Amino acid sequence: MRKKIVAGNWKMNLTLDEGVKLASEVREFVKNNPLEQLPGKPGVVMFTPAIHLDRVTQTLHNTKGVQTGAQNCHTQEKGAFTGEVSVGMIRSAGAGYVLVGHSERRAQFDETNEVLAEKVNIILKHNLTPMYCCGEVLEERDEGKLFDVIKEQIEKGLFWLSKEEFTKIVIAYEPVWAIGTGVTASPEQAQEMHAYIRQLVEEKYDAETAENTTILYGGSCNAKNAKELFANKDVDGGLIGGASLKAEDFCTIIQSY
Repeated sequence: MRKKIVAGNWKMNLTLDEGVKLASEVREFVKNNPLEQLPGKPGVVMFTPAIHLDRVTQTLHNTKGVQTGAQNCHTQEKGAFTGEVSVGMIRSAGAGYVLVGHSERRAQFDETNEVLAEKVNIILKHNLTPMYCCGEVLEERDEGKLFDVIKEQIEKGLFWLSKEEFTKIVIAYEPVWAIGTGVTASPEQAQEMHAYIRQLVEEKYDAETAENTTILYGGSCNAKNAKELFANKDVDGGLIGGASLKAEDFCTIIQSY
């Protein structure tokens, strides 16, 4: 049975004190509303800036069902890579997840599918969970290339994995044209792409693996539209951007199954 997850990507937002305050508010919500008692029994992941990770993880200590994650990592264990963060550092801070291939990393830092495959490899080596992002830009959707784009991103970034390795992956579909724009994919558009991704997994591995793969929707998902999006058969939760920066909105999304 695949996991339901609500993940918050804080991006480059919040001071350390603001981040700890937000985490504390989410911790109190979960304390009063245990995740295993909510209808969808969701897990929660908070992707914080790197310098926040240790303190936020400590703040959430013993909060059942809530984990932290890093927004990025380097492909190497260590070395002369000023400003970068290794997976070993991330693990030592207590994180459970690492975000891989967010559209902003692909576009602004020229991260290729091949580089992302290297990151997935080292994340798995350190027994953390990669959350692998994929998505098309508006021009690609308008030109009818959306399925080809997603297929290439997943094949090159993930399908070199063994079936056992692949079962440790979470996928996040994020239509780039909907990220931070206020425009959201319709529930039908989200379901169509999630079903397509699941089909790709089935063709590569098998039906059981596909059925158990968690696929999240990211792209202007918020407290108002989350319930409708999450109602889709193949949508297993959300990778939330701006709405994850306000505890009230984020907690509303957590309850949206």
